[in-house]
Amino acid sequence: MWSSNRRTFLLSAVALAGCGFTPAYGPNGGGQKLLGAILVDTPDTRDSYLLTRRIEERLGQGDAARFGLSYSLDFTEERMALTSANVTERYNIVGKATWALRDLATGAVLGRDTASNFASYSTTGSTMATLAATRDARERLATMLADQIIVQLLALSPRLPP
Repeated sequence: MWSSNRRTFLLSAVALAGCGFTPAYGPNGGGQKLLGAILVDTPDTRDSYLLTRRIEERLGQGDAARFGLSYSLDFTEERMALTSANVTERYNIVGKATWALRDLATGAVLGRDTASNFASYSTTGSTMATLAATRDARERLATMLADQIIVQLLALSPRLPP
């Protein structure tokens, strides 16, 4: 079983190499243009701080910034699980991040997109447990949105100026 999986993997790798596939962070990958080159707007809320922190963890802090990343975050809560007494026991936090990448030298917008996702938390514990669960869900959501933005930036990277 293992050897057939290994053969499948090797054949897939050869097929991808033949079609021009390049790893995003490889020597000729578009992701190299993004590493340390994006200056993310200064966060003004905890949620935006978490988003900015995750982007900078993955792409660097923009020491040699050529691009600027602007974003807006919108988090809303939805009641999901109700008891027969109309008490909410579970919430979804739905998040949407709209972003734009601009060239810092010219101010031209090079790309824009939207990332969206959700995270859930339970309210069945104590007040402190519910507050901790809410905080954790918001952190998970900010991380997911940041990761989606990074994937969208990587898809955009081959079209960015050298």
